[in-house]
Amino acid sequence: SDKVSSVFIVLNIAFVFAQLQYDGYHNGIGLGFTSEGQWPDISMTFTMTEIAFNVYFAFELAIRMAALRTRFLYNSSGLDRFNVFDTVLVVASCSDFYLHLQGQTSKGMNLNVLRPFRFLRLLRTLRVLQSVKVFSKLKVLVTTVAASFMALFWSIFLLTIVMLMAALFLCQSLSHALQDETIELDTRTWIFTMYGTATRSSYTVFELTFSGGWPNYARRLVEEVSATYAVFFIVYIITVTFAMFRIITALFLRDTLALASSDAEMAIQEKMRQKENCAAKLLDFFQAADTSKDGYLTLAEFEEILTDETVKTWMSIMEVDVHDAEHLFNILDNGDGLVTPDEFVQGILRLKGQARSQDVLRIMHCCDKLVQDMAKLKDWADSLDGRSPL
Repeated sequence: SDKVSSVFIVLNIAFVFAQLQYDGYHNGIGLGFTSEGQWPDISMTFTMTEIAFNVYFAFELAIRMAALRTRFLYNSSGLDRFNVFDTVLVVASCSDFYLHLQGQTSKGMNLNVLRPFRFLRLLRTLRVLQSVKVFSKLKVLVTTVAASFMALFWSIFLLTIVMLMAALFLCQSLSHALQDETIELDTRTWIFTMYGTATRSSYTVFELTFSGGWPNYARRLVEEVSATYAVFFIVYIITVTFAMFRIITALFLRDTLALASSDAEMAIQEKMRQKENCAAKLLDFFQAADTSKDGYLTLAEFEEILTDETVKTWMSIMEVDVHDAEHLFNILDNGDGLVTPDEFVQGILRLKGQARSQDVLRIMHCCDKLVQDMAKLKDWADSLDGRSPL
């Protein structure tokens, strides 16, 4: 099942962590950075464990392909990207492991070219987002980032243009300071290091924009070169760091909320969760009202529990009218004078909230049909009255 697969995915990530720790330990021994004996020689254990993981994921993929068949790649929503991605990961992991074993036996093969493919295993954690409800919020965030890729691209593009303009302005305006002998040599060296060329200035502006430590890049210019640079940095920080960043954050927040509200799967899960929580509370209410502990509610027990102000408040929050306890009990009762737990829970859930238009229309339709039947019955009775006796 998806939960079992999720457990194996998490275990695989833990295995990769331990494997990298072990490889780093052996690299440290080879370079003389650490001493031997801290870890036992468990390289064979790692090899066998990796084989077990590869076999499991390949077997699980084959079962899903056999069960879903054509729906494995295409479903009602179109191309199933998770299945395609998982197939690529399984094939890449198995191929990487095979080539790695071949490289160990063949000394002429360069294993460094295979290292990037081993990092693909870490991306399998994305499948956890699809199957585990705990990560539903994270799934929304990842989906939002993917759906907002173009907005993200244009936001970065706009920030790049603004930072580039600021960097070129600082580089050009400070070029005269490098030749000004009235400024101390140490300060001019710092200016060249930070703003001496276009690339240096661009990277400095990138740091002061995103690091949050912009005074470290501005105060020395203001105090030792010219106080007019204070105006530039004040305008830049207010415009970019304060205004633009918050506008971009607000746009992403709006997209996240819109995507979360339009996600059908999440909406269904949220609705089911609310219904389950409400049913659990109603069942607790039933057990508290059932003072006789016989599994049934009588009218006397129902009226007694509704005298509690806390119960009245809770039922009013659920938008259930409890002013006429006998009438409400008769609605829940099926005619035997007793209310079972299922009758109580299902009945209250149906009564919860205001009457919907669909319910009102159904009642109006039944009333119209009843009026028509009564009219026909009246006509039939009138026709009998008009007949002459035999």
